[in-house]
Amino acid sequence: MHVTPSSSSRRAQQAAVVTEFDRSAEAVELHPTRCAICGTEGNATELYPANLGSTAFNPAVFSARRLPDRVHYRVVKCDTCGLVRSDPVAAPEVMARLYAQSSFNYDDELTNLRHTYGRYLAELGSYDVRKGALLEIGCGNGYFLEEALAQGYEVVRGVEPSTAAVAKAAPEVRPSVLCDVMRPGLFLPEQFDVLCMFQVFDHIANPGALLGECLNVLKPGGLTLCINHDVDAMPARLLKERSPIVDIEHTYLYGRDTMARLFERHGFDVLHAGAAVNSYSLYYLVQLVPFPSALKRRVLTWLRGSRVGRLRLAVPLGNLYLIAQKPRGSGR
Repeated sequence: MHVTPSSSSRRAQQAAVVTEFDRSAEAVELHPTRCAICGTEGNATELYPANLGSTAFNPAVFSARRLPDRVHYRVVKCDTCGLVRSDPVAAPEVMARLYAQSSFNYDDELTNLRHTYGRYLAELGSYDVRKGALLEIGCGNGYFLEEALAQGYEVVRGVEPSTAAVAKAAPEVRPSVLCDVMRPGLFLPEQFDVLCMFQVFDHIANPGALLGECLNVLKPGGLTLCINHDVDAMPARLLKERSPIVDIEHTYLYGRDTMARLFERHGFDVLHAGAAVNSYSLYYLVQLVPFPSALKRRVLTWLRGSRVGRLRLAVPLGNLYLIAQKPRGSGR
């Protein structure tokens, strides 16, 4: 039987995480970033100043779907193309180690996540998808790989840096998951028919390099499905710095236009970019709302123990999805 830890016990677990990263934010060297579309350094307008606390760089802060805590780098917007990015940021190797040690604490939302992502995977049928081999980058415990198998995919593979997440993978998919980050040489060229990334792409420090490798491992005509935050969506525009997407984990924040431009710049044909509708429990939705902390804790305590908190709601919460294709005549 799965028992959900209380918020106090979860905070205690996070506080107990002691690593080389439990030090002041000032001790981590930050490096300037370039616009992933324009390639320019600087040439940007500050949207929000940095808000890095004394414990910003520890695995608890870099764990997926944690409670919003308003920790973020300086956030800027490119004056030429409008791409939003964090600038400066910690080195990629620092972030990779943080993700490797991050916790896996969103078990209660797996059914809703599988429902959401499975719906968009089924949409690929409109684009003559080949249900051969599928790769998911940032696969967590492999719950979506299970969904892909249920939808008829013959082979599934996953890449996930968190050792805690990989340890929770079901026996059916555990041998298919590599505890690693996506990098050149991890897979043979032209191996996959479909490649998926869910709430991953905006974490990537060098998205151009990642897209180059994605193009390399896809077969000609292969499809990519991405879902991530939409910085141009109404919730982000209304909440601004209080939006949960303004977060230290996000190196870039995309809108539909900037996402499509980046994919096209790196050799993909963009087939569709639109607003995504996600399925969430009421409990999880309340976590995201910027209520006063004391009020939020009381409401969450009540929802955690009630059937109301488990209600599934389909909402356009401010995410986008993009479907892109490797040109059929191309080879790498």
